[in-house]
Amino acid sequence: MSSHVPHGQTPLRTVQVLGGGSAGSSAHVRSLAAGLVARGVRVTVCAPSEVGRAYGFGDVGARHVPVARRNDPTTVAALRAICADADLVHAHGLNAAVRAVLALSGRRVPLVVTWHTCAPSEGARARVVRLLERRVARTAAVVLGASSDLVDRARSRGARDARLAAVALPVSRVPAAVHDADGPDRLHQKARAELGAVGRPLVMAVGSLDEHRGYEMLLDATRAWQRLDVVPLLVIAGEGPLRGLLQRRIEDEELPVRLVGRRDDVSELLAVADVAVVASRWESRSVLAQEALRAGVPLVACAVGGTPELVGDAAELVPYGDAGALAEAVARVLEVPGRREWLRERGLAQAASWPSEDETVAQVLSVYDELTQT
Repeated sequence: MSSHVPHGQTPLRTVQVLGGGSAGSSAHVRSLAAGLVARGVRVTVCAPSEVGRAYGFGDVGARHVPVARRNDPTTVAALRAICADADLVHAHGLNAAVRAVLALSGRRVPLVVTWHTCAPSEGARARVVRLLERRVARTAAVVLGASSDLVDRARSRGARDARLAAVALPVSRVPAAVHDADGPDRLHQKARAELGAVGRPLVMAVGSLDEHRGYEMLLDATRAWQRLDVVPLLVIAGEGPLRGLLQRRIEDEELPVRLVGRRDDVSELLAVADVAVVASRWESRSVLAQEALRAGVPLVACAVGGTPELVGDAAELVPYGDAGALAEAVARVLEVPGRREWLRERGLAQAASWPSEDETVAQVLSVYDELTQT
């Protein structure tokens, strides 16, 4: 890959600011940093220490500077000092963007903001979030939205320039497809046995155990599976505040569900699943949905946010909150002859249409060029 820097010119200096470090945004920043560095761009990533350790920004040639996710004066001052020599600052997520806006106050440094998702909020918190989004949208030179509804949201908040910039799923997060004519090998059998899915279909859901993930509705749906000839097992990988409530329901109602906590082998578990489910209230570009389609795993998802745009006709889409429709969709995938194979083929074709990491980097760099070249 050729360098972006013409001979004799100073390399472009960028600062990437991460907030809470969600899996999707953190993986994107690592991928983006690698691509930018390969093109001769100097990249500094400001992220909490634990995020830096988990994603190894230094391993791809970026400089990682630990910065807490707080918006207090000390943290803002530290970020301001780091950005002192930057040609451009790129913040990922609302919290990081607010911190960057404060740090760049009074400076003529271009700010690019990527909205990967929107924070679920209600009541007084929703009003605060709306005010913060408005300030960020109106301050940023360009707002990049991971899905069309996020672009519309940025425009409604007063963004001067808002564009669709789909975030590519890093290749390292793509599980190998294992649904071949010979069936799963011994390792796959071992994985299913460990989960308790021997001789029964395995349904997989992944994500923090929070209210917006729709897990209570998903548990409602599992009750309808009792009528199937072979009752599927739902495995949920993730941790969060709803664990106690969900576990009590599973035990009290004797539901065919297992909570397996936070796992480092989610991609491997997904690869041996029969169906993946995304039951969230809202998603932009669900990582699980992307991993499932790329691995050839049939997907059932709620038709919210950017999900319909992401998956097209390559998944079973149902209304959010409709446990009956979700249960029927899963049963249809498992029981209708040829349905699983059709979804597998459509999923692989849909995934092939998504932008690559290289295309994602090229689009972002073109935005940088617009804002920094005079």
